[in-house]
Amino acid sequence: MEYTEKVMDHFMNPRNVGKIENADAVAEVGNPSCGDVIKMYLKISNDIIEDIKFQTFGCGAAIAVSSKTTEMVKGKTITEALELTRDQVANELGGLPAIKMHCSNLAADALHQAIKTYLKEHGRS
Repeated sequence: MEYTEKVMDHFMNPRNVGKIENADAVAEVGNPSCGDVIKMYLKISNDIIEDIKFQTFGCGAAIAVSSKTTEMVKGKTITEALELTRDQVANELGGLPAIKMHCSNLAADALHQAIKTYLKEHGRS
């Protein structure tokens, strides 16, 4: 199984790792079949994702996808972020091995779940 240079870069040098204290939205998703767990934290102002951080327990692909996802949506509106798909993330990383595609789904799921929680908590679901 080979990873692209972009995947390896995001795995070895992940961006936006950590936790946001007093985050406006938090979501955690996991995949029992592989053991990967991703937790995303969002800071939102005027419907724009001002900051986003993640904590991922999982394989290199899960860490790389989490990192790339945060880069792709930071500074975007929550509406734009909800449109992000797992395929877009994988494409931005130059592809993932087929057996690892479920990992990219987790990052998008965590992002979408955090935004939907935020909207619900603000009476906008």
